[in-house]
Amino acid sequence: MGTKRHALHGTGLDRFRAVWVLDFKLRRREGEAPEPVCLVARELRSRREVRLWDDELRSRSSPPYDIGSDSAVFAHDATKAMGCHLALGWTLPTNVIDSFVEFRAHTNGLEAPSENRLLGALAHFGLESMSVAKDTDIEALVLRGAPYSSDERRAVVEYCAAQVQGIERLIRRLMPHVSVAHALLRGRYMCAAADMERRGVPIDAPLLRRMVRNWVPVQRRLVAAVDPAFGVFERGSFSEARFDSWLRANGCRWPRHSNGRLVLDDETWRAMARGRPELQPLYELRATLGQMRLADIAVGADGRNRVRLRPFRARTGRNAPSSARFVFGPARWMRGLIKPGPGMAIAYIDWSQQELGIAAALSKDDKMLEAYCSGDPYLRFAQQARAAPPHATKESHEAVREQFKACCLGVNYSMGEESLATMAGISVYEARHLLELHRRTYPRYWAWSDAVVNHAIANRGIRTVFGWPLHVGREPNERALRNFPMQANGAEMMRLACCFALERGLPVCAPIHDAFLVEAPVADIDDVVVAVQKAMEDASAAVLGGFRLRSEAKMIRYPERYMDKRGATMWNTVMRLLTEVERDGGGPNPSAHAAGPVHQ
Repeated sequence: MGTKRHALHGTGLDRFRAVWVLDFKLRRREGEAPEPVCLVARELRSRREVRLWDDELRSRSSPPYDIGSDSAVFAHDATKAMGCHLALGWTLPTNVIDSFVEFRAHTNGLEAPSENRLLGALAHFGLESMSVAKDTDIEALVLRGAPYSSDERRAVVEYCAAQVQGIERLIRRLMPHVSVAHALLRGRYMCAAADMERRGVPIDAPLLRRMVRNWVPVQRRLVAAVDPAFGVFERGSFSEARFDSWLRANGCRWPRHSNGRLVLDDETWRAMARGRPELQPLYELRATLGQMRLADIAVGADGRNRVRLRPFRARTGRNAPSSARFVFGPARWMRGLIKPGPGMAIAYIDWSQQELGIAAALSKDDKMLEAYCSGDPYLRFAQQARAAPPHATKESHEAVREQFKACCLGVNYSMGEESLATMAGISVYEARHLLELHRRTYPRYWAWSDAVVNHAIANRGIRTVFGWPLHVGREPNERALRNFPMQANGAEMMRLACCFALERGLPVCAPIHDAFLVEAPVADIDDVVVAVQKAMEDASAAVLGGFRLRSEAKMIRYPERYMDKRGATMWNTVMRLLTEVERDGGGPNPSAHAAGPVHQ
């Protein structure tokens, strides 16, 4: 007993009067907030244990454990536990450490032999754990819902207690390798993520139901409406051969595999459509046809899209919500489903050129900082490189600006000259010249970027300013290492801004990479936007040593709906076709392609 009580001494947890480990079992229906079923919590020093079932949980106005500044709470995948706090109306703990997140940090970038769930993390360290079959059986029992027999209740609670024991074993192994200060910051974000998961995104649910009912005939008509400009579909299916012919006929370069086949993953499509706007309708069509089940978008009975944000799943520490269930995951036109309710407004607030600003601040490249602060870093880059005169504007030198913009974005993703040429629609010679201009214009940035890669390889790892690590294995990916400071510190910035927003009482519905969707009554939305932008500025200053990034806001007031300009044309087309299908009784359009499923 004495050894167990003191096993965490020297790990940074000594300053806490109490250290609790807890596990909730909860039921989560699609689009709804979590419903707590039971709780087991244990204090590591005193060994005091609390076991509470559904009705006992709901009878309490506060948690049965300490949540103040002199206590710490451990949970595995803490958004679940914090979501239960919110569902029960309990105050969130001051100090949270997530053993799932710390295990991710411990193995991030390495080929961990186990999954990141508790069973996998325990197996990774060779620690005793529950059986996978037992885990599956209990999860199915919890999801089934009430009524529960006394034996079933006992089985669920005992398994919950076994989970707490597993978390305790895991943290004893992990904590000697963990910075408590960094772990607490990450746990702080898990509280903010739980709050955003509970709030959700307002959706035009009646319109979504109409779209779901008529989706198959709408898809058929959509191909018939969009494809004539390209001629790349054959019998309802996308034809790579036809698309290859279209590319050649239109002089459009496209990334290819070593065997000559076209690279057709979503990331490539997105990049190419950004560089070649004429491809945007085809990109949107392919992305749309990939969403064969609109019903997968998780919408609760109150018309709100709620998904698990899945923080820290990406190697950069970014969120990784389900692309099928999150309204911001599928094709951009589908964001038109986002609509505030009566009397309400929403705002989409994003950092301006976030990654470029991070690169400028961290590298301390004066010219790049000047370009960012100019408000139009792409045009300023062209002016600094003497490719555009000092009096140039976005309108007067649009083509030049677009090329230099492509170069800046390409550098962010460590593109070579051939990839840049393909994305920007220019020759390899022109792309090589642009990259050389970037190196000449921003030598301090490149010296810093090269040093980042060399240091990461030499030290077998790299970290953000707040300690999120990427471990380097036997075959380093130089592109990922070079991009890591921008992506991962951008994720730190996003997380800290969410924490500030939660702690300042600001209603954030969701984070979207480098942006936030917020919601408030129409009368309050202007003040809320200003306050969220202040939180974003404060977060950028904390990450970048005082340098503050700009942000831009787009407000939508009821009865307007959100619209991404890159998806507006497709949205209008889908709405027109939906109206036609409903008018025609849902039957297929005679002019559509041959019968059969529509495919990407």
